[in-house]
Amino acid sequence: MAVQSWRDSLKSSKKTALIHDGKRKIHYLFADGKEMAEEYDLKTDELIARRWRHKSTLGAQGQWQVEVGEPLPTPVASFECDAIQENCSNPVFMRKDTKSSFQWRIRNLPYSKDVFSVCVEPSERCIIIKTSNKKYYKKFNIPDLDRSRLPFDCSALSFTHANNTLIYKKPEEILTLEQELLKVIKKVKDTAGPDGDCKTQ
Repeated sequence: MAVQSWRDSLKSSKKTALIHDGKRKIHYLFADGKEMAEEYDLKTDELIARRWRHKSTLGAQGQWQVEVGEPLPTPVASFECDAIQENCSNPVFMRKDTKSSFQWRIRNLPYSKDVFSVCVEPSERCIIIKTSNKKYYKKFNIPDLDRSRLPFDCSALSFTHANNTLIYKKPEEILTLEQELLKVIKKVKDTAGPDGDCKTQ
């Protein structure tokens, strides 16, 4: 089963832990060279951030890609170079999970609820958010479901306008997997030495 395959992949990965600033930071190195970095709140055990990094076809380290949490800050362009920068008032789409659900939020999109439309494309395994005034369109998938090859349940999806929040209830298989993983990562000792280097377990 795919859930078991992803579970085995997580358990067999090389894990490094660092506890700092109220967060448990875990770095995973998988057999295929992919890396995943997660941050958990020490008090609540909630996932704060998840990032992925893949090697290029030539073996060079790629950039970190955010799956969960705040987008990575873009480097500030110097005055000497003519760099084009994204407007800070543009909509910001981000994922911020809770223990029971996947959640996505959109900042800087000040439209009323009746302007928004949320639909599901089960055949493409994706969700589409769009506005009737054609100011916003976003198509995205749920990597957790794809990794575990779980079916897409349209009834698990809900939308609240209070914080422009889209909510998808986590399936039981994901909840079980996350609880098992939490037990594993809590056993990974904080291996930061006095010089700040981490040893891989």
